[in-house]
Amino acid sequence: MKKIALFASGNGTNVQRIAEYFKNNQAVTIAMLLSNNPNAGVLKRVEALGLNSLVFSREDLYHSSKIIDVLKSLEVDLIVLAGFLWLIPESFIAAFPGKIINLHPALLPKYGGKGMYGHHVHEAVINNGEPQSGITIHHVNNKYDEGQIIFQSSFDLADDETPASLAKKIHLQEYEHFPRVIEKLLLSSTV
Repeated sequence: MKKIALFASGNGTNVQRIAEYFKNNQAVTIAMLLSNNPNAGVLKRVEALGLNSLVFSREDLYHSSKIIDVLKSLEVDLIVLAGFLWLIPESFIAAFPGKIINLHPALLPKYGGKGMYGHHVHEAVINNGEPQSGITIHHVNNKYDEGQIIFQSSFDLADDETPASLAKKIHLQEYEHFPRVIEKLLLSSTV
C-alpha cells in the first residue's frame, strides 16, 4: 500500500478532499497530516476524519531531523504540500528526493515565490490583466514554486472577475485535479 503524508498550514479543504478521495482506496492511505500551525482548521478536519496528525515547530523542521525521522518511520511514498506556507529545507528535500509535491493556485512560472499564496496570488493575476488562471502541481525544490511542473489546468477569467470569485474557481480546479494527480503519481510508481 502507498502512503501519503500531507502538510498544511491553514483551513485544510484540500486535505479533506484528498482524504475523502482515498478513503476507500485499497492501494493508497493517508499516513499522517503534519502542520506548523497549532490553530489550523485542518487539525479539526483530520480529527473528524479519524486521521493522525502532528504539529511541529520551526525548530523541528529546520534545525533537527525530527520530521524526517517521523516520515521515514511511517515509510511514506509521497509528501504532499496542500496549503503549506514554509519553504522546505534542503536536508528535507535530500531525504525524500522526487517525493515532495506542492499545489499552487496559479499558472507557474508566473505568480509564484515567497508571499504568493491565497488572495495575494488572485489579486496579482487580476491586477495584471491576465486572461487566464489555474492551478499548478509541481515537484518541490529548495526555492518557492520553482520545481518541475507535473500538471497544470487553466480557465479563462471573466471580465468582472474578483479575487473572491477567482478563489472559488481555483478551489474547484484543486478539488477536481489534485487527488487524481496524486493517485496517478503513486500508482505509476514514479515516486
